[in-house]
Amino acid sequence: MSALSAAARPAANTQPILEIENLSISFFTRAGEIPAVMDFSCKVMPGEAMGLVGESGCGKSTVALGIMRDMGNRGRIVGGRIKFMGRDMGEMSDKELRDIRGNKIAMIYQEPMASLNPAMKVGQQLMEVPILHEKASKADAYKRALEMLAAVRLPDPERMMGSYPHQLSGGQQQRVVIAMALLSKPALLLLDEPTTALDVTVEAGIVELVKDLGKTFGTSMLFISHNLGLILETCDRITVMYSGEAVEEGKVGDVFDRMRHPYTQGLFRSIPLPGADKNSRPLIAIPGQLPLPHERPRGCNFGPRCQHFVEGLCDAREIPMYPVKGHPEHLSRCVRFEDVDWTALPAGIKRNEPVKPGPVVLRIDDLRKYYRVAASEIFGGAEARTVKANESITFEARESETVAIVGESGCGKSTLAKVLLGLETASSGKVLLGNSEIQDTPIEKRDVDTISSIQMVFQNPFDTLNPSHSVGSQIVRTLEKFKVGKTQSDRQNRMLELLDLVKLPRAFATRMPRQLSGGQKQRIGVARAFAGNARVVVADEPVSALDVSVQAAVTELLMDVQRQNKTTMLFISHDLSVVRYLADRVVVMYLGYIVEQGTTDQIFAPPYHPYTEALLSAIPIADTSVVKKHIVLDGDIPSAMNPPSGCPFQTRCRWKSRVPDNLCETKVPPLKNLGNGHQSLCWLDDAELASMEPVISFAQPSPAAEPPAAQPAAAPAIEPAPAVAPKAATIPAAAARTDGEPVAAAPTAAPAGAGAAGTGARKRQASTRSAVPGESSPKRRGAEAGSGREAVNPKVKPGTTAPKAAPSASETGRAEAGADMAEPAHPYAEAAPAVALSPEDRNRPAGIPRPDQPDDLKLIAGIGPKIEATLNGLGIYTYRQIAGWTEAERDWVDGFLKFKGRIDRDDWVRQAEALKTGGVEEYVRVFGRKPR
Repeated sequence: MSALSAAARPAANTQPILEIENLSISFFTRAGEIPAVMDFSCKVMPGEAMGLVGESGCGKSTVALGIMRDMGNRGRIVGGRIKFMGRDMGEMSDKELRDIRGNKIAMIYQEPMASLNPAMKVGQQLMEVPILHEKASKADAYKRALEMLAAVRLPDPERMMGSYPHQLSGGQQQRVVIAMALLSKPALLLLDEPTTALDVTVEAGIVELVKDLGKTFGTSMLFISHNLGLILETCDRITVMYSGEAVEEGKVGDVFDRMRHPYTQGLFRSIPLPGADKNSRPLIAIPGQLPLPHERPRGCNFGPRCQHFVEGLCDAREIPMYPVKGHPEHLSRCVRFEDVDWTALPAGIKRNEPVKPGPVVLRIDDLRKYYRVAASEIFGGAEARTVKANESITFEARESETVAIVGESGCGKSTLAKVLLGLETASSGKVLLGNSEIQDTPIEKRDVDTISSIQMVFQNPFDTLNPSHSVGSQIVRTLEKFKVGKTQSDRQNRMLELLDLVKLPRAFATRMPRQLSGGQKQRIGVARAFAGNARVVVADEPVSALDVSVQAAVTELLMDVQRQNKTTMLFISHDLSVVRYLADRVVVMYLGYIVEQGTTDQIFAPPYHPYTEALLSAIPIADTSVVKKHIVLDGDIPSAMNPPSGCPFQTRCRWKSRVPDNLCETKVPPLKNLGNGHQSLCWLDDAELASMEPVISFAQPSPAAEPPAAQPAAAPAIEPAPAVAPKAATIPAAAARTDGEPVAAAPTAAPAGAGAAGTGARKRQASTRSAVPGESSPKRRGAEAGSGREAVNPKVKPGTTAPKAAPSASETGRAEAGADMAEPAHPYAEAAPAVALSPEDRNRPAGIPRPDQPDDLKLIAGIGPKIEATLNGLGIYTYRQIAGWTEAERDWVDGFLKFKGRIDRDDWVRQAEALKTGGVEEYVRVFGRKPR
C-alpha cells in the first residue's frame, strides 16, 4: 500500500520536505476575486507519498500549481505560506524559484504531450534537464538520460532516445515524462492525475514504477487523483478536498477504514467496491453539485449535500479542522463526526428486482474486420499490408442484458462498435439485429428504424453537443430525424419526457451546452441515445471522463433507463470495477480476438484466461481488506499490422512455459468450453486451469488478542451502546473537542490495554502537532477559524441540537471505571469472530458449538472465507442454521458483516435451503448452475 518500505520511513522529528500552512489562492477576473483554495494545510515528510483527492473543481491542481508558482497572471496566493525544505517559498527570488522548478521540485501532468515538444526527439528533451540544471556535458547528459529510460522500464532505450513523441504509445510517453521529472533527482514530485488516460494494465505498470522510484530515490510525492484505489496502492497519507478546503486528512488506513467526514463517505459510496450489486446494493451518488466559488454556503461547505446536516449547528460559523480522537494526525472538518452513525444508509435507497434477459436481440457470428494499408503504393512503395482489427468475433446479447466488452486500447473494441453502428462495414461474418443482417450496410444506406434501433453513448460528453444550439433543440432534432411524433408539439412533449427520464429539470431545455456540467452533458447524451426507443445502446467508456460521484449517478441512470426500456447494452470499458458492478456477461478482447467470455461471476473467478488474470490484478480497489495477486504485464500490446504467430497473447503470457511443444507460439488455440457458456481461447490444460488461485480475495481476520496475564479472567461484558443521539452542545472549539469519545456505532469487544495506556496514547497524540503560531496545528486552526473564506460573526449565537438523554446507570458505571467507548465503525467494517454481544439481544439467531464437520458456507454465493470466519465466530456453521433465519435474524447478522446491506441475505437463505435439502444436486436443480 505504501510507497515506502518500513526501513525508509522518516523519523518522527524529521523536517517536512513540504509544509503548506493555511494556504489561500484566488484568481482575479473582471467579475472580481474568485477564491479557489482556502485555509489549506498539509505536510509531506521525506520519502512520504501524500494523496490529494476530491471532485473536479475542488482545488487539487490549484494547490500543485501554487507550489510551482505557475498560476498565470490571474492567480495569486492571498494567504498562508508554502515552506519547501524549511524555507518559505514566498521569500525566494525569481532566480531561486527557477533553480528549484524542474530540479528540486518536478511535476508530471495528466496529459504527457503537454510536457513534450512534438518537434524534438525524446533524447534531446531528456538531455536538456541535466544540461540546464547541472551544466552537465552532452556526453554525460546522454548517458544519464539513457540510464533513466532503462530505470522507467522502457524497451530499447537507445531507439527511444532517437524517437519523436508521436512515435510512442500513451504509456511510453508518460514514462518518458516521469524519466524527465526524475533526471534531476528531485526532492518532491508532484503528480497530477498521471494515469487517467491510460489502460489499467499500463496504469498498473506506472503505479509499480512510481512506488519503486520512491523507494530507490527517496523522492517525496504529492499524488493528485480521483481514483481512491490508486491512492490506497501508492500513498502513505491522504488529504480529501472539497470546494477549496481540506475536509479530512490522515493516514490512508485511518481515512479508508474510519472515515470521519460525510464527503469522504460519499466518495466511497459512489464507487463500486467488492460486494456492490446493481440490484441489492446500488451505488449512492452524492446529491447536488459542487458550489460555485462565489456561492459557497455559510458554515460547512458540504452542508447542502450532506445527509447529516443540522440547521443552526452546521451553518452557524466556519468549521475548522478537528482532531479525531485516538488517531494521530487524523483531522476532520465536521462538527458532528462524533454523533454520526457511520453505518446508516441515506433514506430512500431502493433495491431493484433482478431483470430476466429476454430473447436474443443482437447476434454476431465470426465477424472479421480488416483494413488495407496501401498509402505507400501511390509512390511505388512496398506491397500493401493488412491490419486485422477484429478476428473471428462471436457472441450474442439478449433483451435487457448488459454485455461488457473489456480490453486494452488497440484490442479492437471501438472497431467492433463502428461496425455495429454502420460507420464501418465488416470484411466477413454476420451481424444480426433482430432478424436483419446489418454487417454490410453502411450508415448512409441504413433505414431510419435500423439507425434508431442501435445508438451510442460516447466517452466524451463535451464533443457530442453543438455549442450553438440549446439542449432541447438538439433533442428535438434527433426526434425529427428518427420520425418520432407527428407534430412539433408532440416532439416537444417527448423531449420534456426524455429530460424527465434522465432526471434533469425541464428548465434545462433552454440552456446551452456551456451552461451544463460534464455529468449533465452526459445525461443529454443518454437522452438522445434513447430518443428513438433504441433496442441496443453501445456505451463507449461513458463514465471514464467523469468524477466518481457523477460516475455513480450516470451509471445508475443507465441502469434505470435500461430497465424501463428493456434495452440491450454493450458497455465498452477498461474499468473492471464498474464492469463487475453492472454487467451480466463479459467479453474480454485482445488484439482483435475474444480471448474469454462468460457471465460476470465466471470471468471474475478462476479459472481465468491469462490475460483476464492480468486485467483483474490491475484493478485499483479502494478497500484495505482486499488482497490482490501482483501481476504486471511486460511490454505493450503488439501491432495489429504485424501480430505475433500462434496465440495473440503469447508475447506477454506468464503461463506460456507450461504449454508443451511450443503450441502457444505456433498455433492459435481452439476456443475451449469451460462449462455453462464460459469460453476461453487458451492452450492451458484442465489441470493447469484448476491450479489457478483467485486474483482478488479478502484478508483473513486476525484472531482475537489474548488478555494480558494481569487482567482478571472474568471481565464484565460491555453492554451494547444506546442508539446514537445528537449531542447537546454549542459548536465545540478545538480544545474542547478532545474531551469526548465518539459514540459507539455497534457493540465491539473492549480493546486490550484500554484505560491508563489508552489515555497515555491520547496525550501523546495531542502533543504530536505543534501549537506554535504560524504552523498548521489543530489549536491554531480552531482558534483562528474565520480567517479563510468567511469570518465568524460574533453576533451569531451558536446553534444547538436536542439535548442528550441522561446517561444510564450502566453507562455511568463504565465511565467511572474509565473504560473508553469504541470508535464508530467504518460504514463497511466487518465484525471480527467472537464478537462480544449482549445476551438480551433477542434478534440474534441461535448459535451452536463448532461441529466436527461444519458445512462449507462458501458454497453460498456472497460468502467468502472472511465472511465465513465471521459467521463461525457467531456460532453459525451449517446450512440448516442459515436456512432457518427469520427476517429479524437476517437483519441482526447483516449488522456484523462486511458490505452491510449490499448482499441479498434472502438469497442466502434460499441457497442454504437447497444445499441443506439435497446438496449440490438440489442447488443445480433450483438455480440452474453449480454453487461456486
